Amino acid sequence: MSVKVLSKGEATRERLLDLAEKAVLQKGFGATTIEELIAAAGLTKSGFFYHFRDKNDLAQALLRRYIDRHNDIIDDMFVRSSELTDDPLHGFLIGLKFFADLLADLPNTHPGCIVASFCYQDQQFSRDIRDLNAEGVRAWRARIQVRLQEIAKRYPPRPGVDIEALADMCTAIVEGGIILSRTLDEKEMLARQVMAYRNYVRLAFETREA
Repeated sequence: MSVKVLSKGEATRERLLDLAEKAVLQKGFGATTIEELIAAAGLTKSGFFYHFRDKNDLAQALLRRYIDRHNDIIDDMFVRSSELTDDPLHGFLIGLKFFADLLADLPNTHPGCIVASFCYQDQQFSRDIRDLNAEGVRAWRARIQVRLQEIAKRYPPRPGVDIEALADMCTAIVEGGIILSRTLDEKEMLARQVMAYRNYVRLAFETREA
C-alpha cells in the first residue's frame, strides 16, 4: 500500500490543523487564537492566511478532517470484524472490541472530541459549521444503525429496543466516556464504557436460547 507524500504546503497545512486540534481539545475553540497557532507553527500571518481565509475556514477544515478520520476508523473496524465472521451480531461485537482496544492503547487520558467541543460552543460558529457538525453526527448514527439493522434481520431485538436510539447510544457512550475519563483522570474509563455498550448490544439482540 503506497503512502502519500505531502508537499511542503500540504505538510504545513496539516501541522496547523494538528496544532489547532490540540489547542481546541485543551481549551476550546474560542480561546484558541490564530496568533498562537502562527507562533507555534513558526509562520508569518501571510503564511497562515495562505492556507485558511479566517478562523471560520480553519474550523471547517478542522471539523471536516476530524469527521473523515472518525468515519475511516469506524469503517475499518467493521470491515475487519466482518472478515472474521458472517454473523452480523458477532461481527458488530468484534468491531466494538477492536474499538475498545484502540481506545485503551491511547498513551494518556483521552483528549476529547472535536465535534463535542464545537457543540459546546455552538453559537460561536456560522451556520455552515453547525450544519457540518450535525452532518458528522448523523453519519456516525447511520454507520452504526445499518449494522444494527442487519443484526435485527437475524436476531429480532428484545421488546423496547429502539434501533435508532441504540445507534445514537454509541456516540453518547463515547462522548460520556471521554468526559468521565478526563474528569476522573482514568485512562481505562472510555474503553470500559465501550465494552459496557458492547454487552448491552449483545443482550439486546442475542436469542434467549441457551
